[in-house]
Amino acid sequence: MRPDVQLVSVFAAGPHGGNPAPIVVDAAGMSDADMQQVARSFGHESGFVLPPPSGSECDFEFRFWVPNHEMSMCGHATVGALWLLDRLGKLPGDHLSIWTKSGRVDARIRNRTEHGAAVEISQPAGNVEPLPDADKGRSDIVEILGIRADDLASLPIQNASTSRVKTLVPLKSVAVLDRLSPDFTRIEELCSQIGSTGLYPYAVFDTDAQIVDARQFPRSSGYPEDAATGIAASALSFGLLSNGIVEASERQITIRQGRAMQRPSEILVRFRLDEGRPDGCWLGGAVRLEEPDEASP
Repeated sequence: MRPDVQLVSVFAAGPHGGNPAPIVVDAAGMSDADMQQVARSFGHESGFVLPPPSGSECDFEFRFWVPNHEMSMCGHATVGALWLLDRLGKLPGDHLSIWTKSGRVDARIRNRTEHGAAVEISQPAGNVEPLPDADKGRSDIVEILGIRADDLASLPIQNASTSRVKTLVPLKSVAVLDRLSPDFTRIEELCSQIGSTGLYPYAVFDTDAQIVDARQFPRSSGYPEDAATGIAASALSFGLLSNGIVEASERQITIRQGRAMQRPSEILVRFRLDEGRPDGCWLGGAVRLEEPDEASP
């Protein structure tokens, strides 16, 4: 079949920013091979909207594919699909539940303007752990990223997750982050060894304003770098919290990504509090429609 694919860019910080996401708003009847072909054709993680499973008490089911395989959850494709569904008048309300392979995701629609709605989706509380075999892992990461040991900040390298495990690599400056030159041929093997789905090096830009810059090098998605990674940004927020860099409050945390790819992005994260303690977070950012040739690999 030839599905109707619409392209959005999510977490865009400007007219050419954001992470492109091909979205099929009516994917009923598509096979796994059909969905994977969409992701392969566009070269980006793609989202597919389906009716919810019986008994799920959700409004939709979303599925996600990268060129190489299916993903259990994708933050930017979820935000982009909901923004597009709202634009098309296909949402049943402003508070929604989405079924994904990683579980239920709550969503809320706010502040509609001529540029579309503001969409936020939920992520559970993050789990943050030390890197397995920390000394060897640290040495391998330094080598693969093409940096020196003293380019690391004086913080631990950590595995963190809300939906998927990302390896948080603290760097001492944004300049170090910008000049990374990874050996992409070794990232998949390294990530498999340390139990991660991607390296997420970061550098604090402004502690007071809670602004952090980051880059994402996925384990095996079929492309070397992501312009914006909501799931990694959520995990990073809990890593920053564990290291005392951000507050345990509802203040906005801004994760900037994509600059090295000439696709500047801003991912906005706010903790959800239960009796003053973060028990999850809200994830959102700007979305725009995109012409297909803008996102060509």
